[in-house]
Amino acid sequence: MGRKSPYPEEFRRDAVALYRASGGKRTYAAVAADLGITGETLRTWVRKDTGRPSPEPPGGSASSPAEELARLRAENQRLLKAEKGVAAGAGDPAPGGRVFRSGGEVSPHRWDFISENRAAFGVKRICRVLGVSRSGCYRHQATASARAARQAEQAAAVAEIRQIHADHHGAYGAPRIHAELRSRGRKINRKRVARLMRINHIVGRHLRRSKRTTIADKMAPPAPDLVMRDFTATALNTRWCGDITYIAVGSSWMFLATVIDICSRRVIGWSIADHMRTELVTDAIEMARGGQVDGVVFHTDRGAQYVSRAFAEVCRRHGIRRSMGRVGSSYDNALAESFFQGMKRELLHGRRLTSKAQTRLELFCWLAYYNRCRRHSALGYLTPAEFEQHLISSHTLSLVA
Repeated sequence: MGRKSPYPEEFRRDAVALYRASGGKRTYAAVAADLGITGETLRTWVRKDTGRPSPEPPGGSASSPAEELARLRAENQRLLKAEKGVAAGAGDPAPGGRVFRSGGEVSPHRWDFISENRAAFGVKRICRVLGVSRSGCYRHQATASARAARQAEQAAAVAEIRQIHADHHGAYGAPRIHAELRSRGRKINRKRVARLMRINHIVGRHLRRSKRTTIADKMAPPAPDLVMRDFTATALNTRWCGDITYIAVGSSWMFLATVIDICSRRVIGWSIADHMRTELVTDAIEMARGGQVDGVVFHTDRGAQYVSRAFAEVCRRHGIRRSMGRVGSSYDNALAESFFQGMKRELLHGRRLTSKAQTRLELFCWLAYYNRCRRHSALGYLTPAEFEQHLISSHTLSLVA
């Protein structure tokens, strides 16, 4: 009998679906690197899964031409409202406005105008008409090469900012883009990054406040609050937190349950399903570090799944100490709430999902991206994987010393 895989069936199935969704454009090694596994492991999973049907192609499930046309028209209207300068007449000057007013659009280019027309009218005459000094004009000409170099450097910085913004699906704002630039060796001020993003209309995603969705079971015996809003930990696998979120898919719902290590902010366990039965949260626990951690505190809200007898039994079997916040207080589970807010802002905001298979694949892909690539402000703008590696390395060095 072969050795049992340390990865749960749900993770293996989603990894295979992610590779197949690439349509052969990405190698086993490239997809596996995003998931933190080896390419040969992923290749083995794909070979064993050849008998199963392939996932739906990107773009959602099959729908009628009328439904697809309606969806595209709605998306077009959303883009027209969201993108600056797209709507008809956007950016036009106000009726009767003074376009060539003092300090307006002409002022920054007056020296270029003098340089272009000096042969026809002479520098002295043009400067007198424009009310500027000749010394200023000559100084502008003398610094032309330095100015061109600065403009080229700024253009390169803006191009790199745009690339980082695109690589992270348009979700990064100035703080994370600044951290990414610094990690690449570019010395640049954070305020300058914010200014370049502002003048070039590069904006991260923002999300409005969502409605409360926790359904509490008031009849179930509660567990004590062992965290007391202190979402810090000095070591891995000492404190976890988790929650469930709703994701609209067409006219139905999908649900995501997570287990997050409070120390590294890494999502160490998750489960995606189209139901809210207790198996949703117990499957996430089983995935978290293989369910072999004894003595860890797992903090949740008082949702019906977390106060169920089946969930309590799973926690007891693995030596997990349950902890729960108060009913109706999102601050008592703020770390898990913040994680879901970031996920919906960066992955789901402004989108209308219609396919459960595609939604599942995108959630799986984003969770892998979050763990290995997304910089976290609470970790000094390291990724959760980088932070864990630094923590393990420093602990090893202290033991050697």
